[in-house]
Amino acid sequence: MTSINVLYISIEGNTRSFLKRMQTYANQMNSIDSSNPTINLKEVTAQTIPAHEEEPFFAFVPTYLDGGDGLTSGYTEMMTNPLGEYIADGDNAANLIGVVGSGNKNFNEQYCLTARMYAEAFDAPFVANYELRGTSQDLEVVYGRLKDAAAKFNKE
Repeated sequence: MTSINVLYISIEGNTRSFLKRMQTYANQMNSIDSSNPTINLKEVTAQTIPAHEEEPFFAFVPTYLDGGDGLTSGYTEMMTNPLGEYIADGDNAANLIGVVGSGNKNFNEQYCLTARMYAEAFDAPFVANYELRGTSQDLEVVYGRLKDAAAKFNKE
């Protein structure tokens, strides 16, 4: 495994920031040991024209929900629809091997709900989560989980 492909959407820049830092971390790990994969990033926006994804990929999805109190209501996903539509286009979902979620833990039950909804809708495992822009420890943990999930997928 030489690289891990990531599709993501970033509304406020938190997901983009986390992934750019994780890409740098992956490059550092690869320079120490070339068996560590690098990270290829592809940001999906409302202007992105769907393309056929030929390689396995992970989706990084922040949580943006409409209304609610975080416990009993407000489970209407919003703002990440372009990524969901991109994954649903053609047979792209067949190459989705995992979903990573982010959000604010103050969202209570809504924390990472959008990513969990994507995982269920596209029948892919929910691999990891991190809060807001993530910590250095989050980078290491999420990168490790991506490596493990990709290796498991490649063995199947």
